[in-house]
Amino acid sequence: MTGLAPEADAALGPVRQALRAAAEKQATELRDDAGRQAAALLDAARAEAAGILAAAATEGETAARAEAALRSARARRQAHELVLAQRSSLRLELHRRVREAAAGLKSDPRYAELMARLTEQCRELLGPDASVSESPEGGVVAEAGSRRLDLSLPALAELTLDSIPGVRELWTR
Repeated sequence: MTGLAPEADAALGPVRQALRAAAEKQATELRDDAGRQAAALLDAARAEAAGILAAAATEGETAARAEAALRSARARRQAHELVLAQRSSLRLELHRRVREAAAGLKSDPRYAELMARLTEQCRELLGPDASVSESPEGGVVAEAGSRRLDLSLPALAELTLDSIPGVRELWTR
C-alpha cells in the first residue's frame, strides 16, 4: 500500500500507532477545549442576555411608573377642571337666579318705598345735589360731579350675594 518493503512497513507500525494516538489525543483535547470555550461563550451570552433582560425590565418599570404618573396627573387635572367647570356653572346659575329675583322686585308693591330709600341713600352718600335717575333694570343710579353710585337692582343683587358669609368660599376652595 505504501510502496515500502514489508519489513519497513512493519517497523513503521508502532510509529504510525503513536502518531495516530497523538493525533487522536490532540483532536480530543481540541474538541474538549472547543467545548469548554463554547460553554463559556454560551454562559457569557446567557449572562449578557440576563443583564439585558434585567435592564429592559427596569426601563420598562420606570417607563410604566412615568406613564402611570402622567395618567394620574392627567386624571387629577381633568377631575379638577370638571369640578371648576361645575362650580363655575353653579356660580353663574346662582347669580342669574339672584338677578332674576332682584328684577322681580320691580313688580313688588313695596318697590316704590325701596326706590325712595335708594334715592335717599344716594343723596346721603353723594350729597343733596346728586342727580338720581331710575335704572332701566330697576333701582337707581346717581351722579355728583365725577362720582357715580350704582344702586341698580342687578348691582345690589351682586353686592348682596357677595356679602353672604360662605358664598365666596364655595367658588374658591
